[in-house]
Amino acid sequence: MRIEDMQVVAGIISTLMFVSSNLPMLWKAFTTKNLTSYSLGHISLSNAGNLIYWLYLFTLPMGPVWFLHGFNTLVAGLMLVGYLRYQRYSSGPNLVGERGELSLAGVTSCACSGNG
Repeated sequence: MRIEDMQVVAGIISTLMFVSSNLPMLWKAFTTKNLTSYSLGHISLSNAGNLIYWLYLFTLPMGPVWFLHGFNTLVAGLMLVGYLRYQRYSSGPNLVGERGELSLAGVTSCACSGNG
């Protein structure tokens, strides 16, 4: 096997590994709608970095890195959309747990009684 063929095979294998490692994160984020563990700054910088990296990628021949970076760009974009959609309006304590059930975690006061 030539060195160029080995490089392409290694690129394909590593691309499949990176893609499969991101799928559980995406599944959890969009099924639970809980993105509190993510930072808007991190997601924004990831998107900006991906857009800038495309300038470099366009100078390379078509290969596995194109698919990998396309997938990374898609994931970062989906995470940004999800974060803005589901986390923007949560100004109070998060009342929805990881599985979507109601939870009182983080609630510190209760206006249940009128005793003052």
